Amino acid sequence: MGTTPQPPSGSAAPVAAAPDGRPEKVSDELERWLSGDGPKTLDSLIELFGEKSFALLFVLLLGVPALPLPTGGATHVFEAIAVLLAVQLIAGARRIWLPKRWRAIELAGPRQQRFLSGLMKMIRRLERISKPRLRFLFNHRLSNVVFGLLVVGGSLAAFLAPPFTGLDTLPSLGVVLLSLGVLLEDVLVVIVAVLVALAGVALEIFLGNAAVGGIKSLF
Repeated sequence: MGTTPQPPSGSAAPVAAAPDGRPEKVSDELERWLSGDGPKTLDSLIELFGEKSFALLFVLLLGVPALPLPTGGATHVFEAIAVLLAVQLIAGARRIWLPKRWRAIELAGPRQQRFLSGLMKMIRRLERISKPRLRFLFNHRLSNVVFGLLVVGGSLAAFLAPPFTGLDTLPSLGVVLLSLGVLLEDVLVVIVAVLVALAGVALEIFLGNAAVGGIKSLF
């Protein structure tokens, strides 16, 4: 699930390492990107994180519908883009493809940076309580396929949730936690994420059936 980032051909940006020789924490990389002088575009984020940007973009895209607020279907475009990226991951793509116009989207606005700062705090909390578990399950072609399929399932469940019900929250949160679990290479976080997503899908089906039954009883 997820793969170790490899700089694109001609790129001089190696994977950073901590003083003790271990790979740099995701939160540290994100903080350096936010505080750096370079452009704060989607393209620069993809270039920094390489193949890890699949998981990071899933966090960004599903982070909004994961908030416990009714979205009224306004986040459907995010969920659709997440499915597009997940299909690329399933197909074995090593680099994200997005239209040039989307790659130029600025993430430097106050609202976007507040969201990214909040995301960084969440990642730091997980980094404090998480540790690499069963790392051999990650960084493989098959695990990427499983990762992509789970993202497709969670994104579709969020997409199909009735508007203004808040039922897209748990499936979206499941995708967010799953992606963070992949970034941290912690299978325990991945398991929790899958359970959260399944709970969301079950709740969606249960309440959907209850609503249909209630409507039928009126006729």
